[in-house]
Amino acid sequence: MKKTLIALLSILLFINCKREENSKNLVTSKANEDFNALLSDYNEGKLALKPIDATFAGDNRFNNQFPNTLSDEYILQTKDFYTTFKAKLDEFPDESLTESQQMSKAVLAWDCNMNLAQNNFKNDRLLPINQMWSINLTMGQFASGSSAQPFKTVKDYENWLERLGLFNQWLLTAKQRMQQGIKEGYVLPKSLIRKVIPQFKTLAETALTKHLFYSPVLNFPDSFSATDKKELTVKYTKVLNQQLLPTFKALYDFLRTDYLVAGLETSGIDAIPEGKAYYQHAIKFYTTTNMTADEIHELGLSEVARILSEMEKVKQEVNFKGDLKSFFNYVRNNKELMPYDTPQQIIANFNAIHDKMKPQLEKLFGNKPKTPFVVKQTEKFREASASAEYNPGSLDGTRPGVFYTPIPDASKYNVFSDEALFLHEAIPGHHYQISLTQENEELPDFRKTLWYSAYGEGWALYTENLGKELGLYTDPYQYFGMLGMEMHRAIRLVVDTGLHAKGWTREQAIQYSLDNEAESEASIISEIERYMANPGQALSYKIGQLKIRSLRDKATKELGDKFDIKEFHNQILETGCIPLALLEDKINSWIQLKK
Repeated sequence: MKKTLIALLSILLFINCKREENSKNLVTSKANEDFNALLSDYNEGKLALKPIDATFAGDNRFNNQFPNTLSDEYILQTKDFYTTFKAKLDEFPDESLTESQQMSKAVLAWDCNMNLAQNNFKNDRLLPINQMWSINLTMGQFASGSSAQPFKTVKDYENWLERLGLFNQWLLTAKQRMQQGIKEGYVLPKSLIRKVIPQFKTLAETALTKHLFYSPVLNFPDSFSATDKKELTVKYTKVLNQQLLPTFKALYDFLRTDYLVAGLETSGIDAIPEGKAYYQHAIKFYTTTNMTADEIHELGLSEVARILSEMEKVKQEVNFKGDLKSFFNYVRNNKELMPYDTPQQIIANFNAIHDKMKPQLEKLFGNKPKTPFVVKQTEKFREASASAEYNPGSLDGTRPGVFYTPIPDASKYNVFSDEALFLHEAIPGHHYQISLTQENEELPDFRKTLWYSAYGEGWALYTENLGKELGLYTDPYQYFGMLGMEMHRAIRLVVDTGLHAKGWTREQAIQYSLDNEAESEASIISEIERYMANPGQALSYKIGQLKIRSLRDKATKELGDKFDIKEFHNQILETGCIPLALLEDKINSWIQLKK
């Protein structure tokens, strides 16, 4: 009887525990569903807030929209959006969420915090236009018809007309904000203004039928009726003649007169109000770390010294007798490294690099993107100030990822760094990293379009070092090109912090680069001015690369025979862009699990 009673009590206790467990699971399940709904709402809200990003993602619902991001109303709207979602995160304790959801919670919290911090500074609204990064250049890409804005249907053309009208309002506000910036001390350095002026001169003075923004009219799809073509031509002509062209002219006149006169003689962001605080924010924003400018500067100096010693070995291998600086000049000006006459030959060479390494990709990567990929020459209107870059494909994979390379003069194009450049911008760099993220059905939508430069650029720079494993760098000059590109990123740690935190001039930064790398002087000038226009961004590459490399070294050491390079790369890539601290936690957990 006593045993029966104990058994009965045990059964009742078990049933009660199960009820509590089931009740807890129901609560957790409900929390999971609610949290997923929150992530979905965040993604939808962010796409509406940033319709240009939606267009790049291939979401065409907002293709007619262009919010005036410089208006007080938009700034308040943005602040309210991120504040609201940051507060909602507190409703979801970590224990109610899955491991993947906990990562999404941490990423969303970071995203909200960094956007709110960015919103506290006046830089975005009082310095709205520069020679490389600002939205007017993106709109030029869209207008060319070769970017993310579609021009396939009459509706597409009408969407673009609406967007152009709103873009015109943004341009008018940009001029007002820049006038306000003059009064408050927020002005670009003169050297940057001198690069913006020619861009607007072209937009202001080009005849209508040859104008970049008239391009859609010159490229109507054959399916359009004669009536559609006629009506759209009239509408485009009206918008350009009555709105955009006069606005471009007004901005051009303003830039070359009042704005240039007010331009700063200094080079760093520390010269504007709150500049020092902004730079520390920019370091955190772009590196996703709490490093200081001094720490990064010293790291840069040590990396420059390390890479210089590797470069010396290549110089000896090719039997060059002069010093390293002379070798830089030799490589810069070596006509044997400038073998092409046309842009098409340069594009073909990049495609040949891809073909050469395809067999080895199987050994390093288990997952490969389905999104197609192409190489294109950078459009002429922005080529003079552009660097090589990657533009992602659409989320659904119907628009390919594009590796853009500027070729102002094919006969002077030096190929010594092309293998490393392709690895970085294309495969397995940005194209693998971004496309695999977009194709990952396990990730919530908001994480498919996030961009954290330390992770994204860090990965791309890390892949440059995979060249020998991928069957490349058999030519010592191509290996020197890889060292040169890594040196370029190490130099960035020195000159970016030098410009923005240590009082360096533009000329000092240019000279430091000339002394330590083989890039042409024209390229170095463009790069230094790039760093001046977007403080902190240039730091992200090396900081991210060093973190990924250290995680690989740690995993290799601790796992020994259990280390699988394919699995490691999958672990790095499967999360999409995340802050480096979260990536480190993830890889450390993976190492412990494998043990």
